Amino acid sequence: MTAIDLRGKNAIVTGSSRGLGRQYAETLARAGANVIIHDINEEAAARFNEAASGSAVADEIASANGVRTKFIAADMGDPDQVEALIRQSIETLGSIDILINNAGGDIGLHTPRPEPNDALDISVEDIRAVVDRNLLSTMFACKFAGLHMRERHSGKIVNVGSTAAHMPVRGGMIYAAAKSGITHYTRCLAEQLRPFDVNVNCISPAPTYTARFLATRTVASEEGRSRLQRIAKSEDMSKIVLFLCGPQSDILTGETIVCWN
Repeated sequence: MTAIDLRGKNAIVTGSSRGLGRQYAETLARAGANVIIHDINEEAAARFNEAASGSAVADEIASANGVRTKFIAADMGDPDQVEALIRQSIETLGSIDILINNAGGDIGLHTPRPEPNDALDISVEDIRAVVDRNLLSTMFACKFAGLHMRERHSGKIVNVGSTAAHMPVRGGMIYAAAKSGITHYTRCLAEQLRPFDVNVNCISPAPTYTARFLATRTVASEEGRSRLQRIAKSEDMSKIVLFLCGPQSDILTGETIVCWN
């Protein structure tokens, strides 16, 4: 396969000052794309000691890859802030060619994960927080970036789901349902944007090593497991995202790639 060249493309990766989002942003930048780095605030990058700040991440990616970057903070659950994020990104880079809706996670309103984390005993506040941070944040970003892409008749949107959306779960049920909603929303939005040459696809990552993953879970030994049974590395997921952003996926829309392990 020909190497993926994204020189001249402009991208937004939500939730990209840390974790998988940062890996996605770095991968796009290595392919030549200019990238808007985003998180809910400057300090989010330091929560699990991944970076000093969002702006520091943007500066590091720009220096390492010779691309333009900028950090912009926004609460993705607030449609006004999402609209401002898209507007500022266009003002900074001139256009948006790629949107990666990575922001989200099984995060409680005040805790790293909801507790309890089922369907019945979970607090109403945590239900709202999980749906806002996953499903609604994706819808808001797609709405405002999608209007721009529709007008330009060009763009690639990659939504981020989860394997939890494709199987019954005993914990994280609200998160799983929100991610399942993203999968179907991807199919529907792809149909609306099909006449405008805008691709909309989804990746459902396998459990993947990140600082937050390690901080909020006890990881069992993986000795004796095959490569396809082990917890994934962040670069494993970013290779798939890069494919969905590049020309090799130009004919692919409305699909979800589920990464089981």
